[in-house]
Amino acid sequence: MSRHFYQILPFLLLLLLINACNEPRALSVDKGLFAHWEFAGDARDRSGKERHALVRGEVNFNAQGPTGRPGTAVEFTGSESWLELLSDQSPELGTEDFSIALWVNLGENAGDLSGDILSQFDSVNQTGFHLSTKTQAVTTSLANYNQVHFGINANQASDWRDHGSPDSTLGAFSLTSFQGSLYAGLSHPEKGKSGNVFRLDSLNRWVDCGSPDASNSVMALAVFNDELYAGTGKYRFAGSSLPESDNLNKGGRIMRYGKDKKWIAAGELPDTEAIGGLVAYKGALYASSLYHPAGFFRMEEGHNWVDCGTPEGKRVVALAVYDGYIYASSYDSGNVYRYDGHSWTNCGQLGENTQTYSFAVYYGELYVGTWPSGRVYRFDGIDRWTDVGRLGTELEVMGMLVHNGTLLAGTLPLAEVYAYAGDTTWKKLTRLDRTPDVRYRRAWTMAENQGTLYCSTLPSGKIFGFELGKNVLSPGPLKEGWHHLAAVLSKNKIALFLDGEQVALSEFEDGERFELNARVPLRIGFGANNYFKGKMASLRLYRRALNPREIAFLSDPGTL
Repeated sequence: MSRHFYQILPFLLLLLLINACNEPRALSVDKGLFAHWEFAGDARDRSGKERHALVRGEVNFNAQGPTGRPGTAVEFTGSESWLELLSDQSPELGTEDFSIALWVNLGENAGDLSGDILSQFDSVNQTGFHLSTKTQAVTTSLANYNQVHFGINANQASDWRDHGSPDSTLGAFSLTSFQGSLYAGLSHPEKGKSGNVFRLDSLNRWVDCGSPDASNSVMALAVFNDELYAGTGKYRFAGSSLPESDNLNKGGRIMRYGKDKKWIAAGELPDTEAIGGLVAYKGALYASSLYHPAGFFRMEEGHNWVDCGTPEGKRVVALAVYDGYIYASSYDSGNVYRYDGHSWTNCGQLGENTQTYSFAVYYGELYVGTWPSGRVYRFDGIDRWTDVGRLGTELEVMGMLVHNGTLLAGTLPLAEVYAYAGDTTWKKLTRLDRTPDVRYRRAWTMAENQGTLYCSTLPSGKIFGFELGKNVLSPGPLKEGWHHLAAVLSKNKIALFLDGEQVALSEFEDGERFELNARVPLRIGFGANNYFKGKMASLRLYRRALNPREIAFLSDPGTL
């Protein structure tokens, strides 16, 4: 062998060593593996730990996975079906690091809520974790749409933070999360001033996004097809026992927030003074009328709004999607109605109430707030409503949503916030509005953004932030098709990764620790929000924190 070869041999060996160190190794991602459900035709654990999941309901194990091969993914219908690891086999996480990594595909899922991916949460002791996709319609707005949430809790809660009154408003009637920021639709009764939209920036400053039209209020907000829509209105303040507005301009318009930060007309609802609600359903945007005459419309091409009719001429106001239908509250009766894309069905009256106000989906069931009993009811089928309790001595239940595994609700006349504790028990958390010498104070609406729950008040006009445990939320909706998700809890932070890239991060305060032993079953496809609807493949659970290089490796379909 030539002398020249021996001279370059050390350099060749060094080059091979460097390449070996930089090359991800499949074996490295098996370290600390608690379980690996490949969903290759069944729910067996392929990690060698024998943690096989039990099948609850009907699921399809012959679905196509990220590589397109049949039998490499599990498909959930979204209707009372999930996989479960019994509590004696489920992880006891304590204060240790852990990670979740998997592939998900929501499909064409605009007709229903997508639900929980993986959850182990003790609702009694408020302990455990969730990885979910969240869609939440709160009062008049679509507050969150198909955003990915990762949260942990050990019965811990932050203080309520006062974020002030944007633009010295009387109140924010609408809130939504859009491109990682909280947007608030405001109301101004003064003559010469109109309802406008403000955004809360990363430095907790309110940024003016302009007025969609000349009316006094932005009644509803929704994210649809990756764009922000606003519904405007001439709100009648006497309904809140306040002086009427000097601004007489009619609303009833739908406006779209353009890329140049200008509001663009997206149509006007016929004979509509104020928008009642906005919601996305089966690939279309729907809107309702707040006042008489009753109206319910669907947006079609060219921003034409098609009249879809109303049930017996009754107003349908707040709109929410659940179990394949649009459900609607009504101010003309204490009823709830549902729409299947063609016609309406009366779902019955809720007790002696005269108005229904708000919706939330909690553990796969629909909950509704009412006036004047201040009670919440659970939907158990047509004409079957179960009273789940009154919120203190309040008269009206307004904004409701599920935040990190807990159902929360705001009220009138004291603008209080309550947490549902099961059965008919509601625990008061706080009072947010202490404006003197007024009849009604409202905790009006809610939304989640970057892991924080926000609640607006009237007439103080303030917006408050609050957090149960620790949370992260993706800045935008999860798109159609296959995507890789990873959620990581490490020593001092939680993080969320989408397709190998970090999209959300929340760091702990000094000394903050979470004891996550939740002695309840681990559930795949079900949790505190809803039954999952879509596909999953190659779900891995780790008793350690994956690093970014390992997550990037797992997000490559070639590793499947």
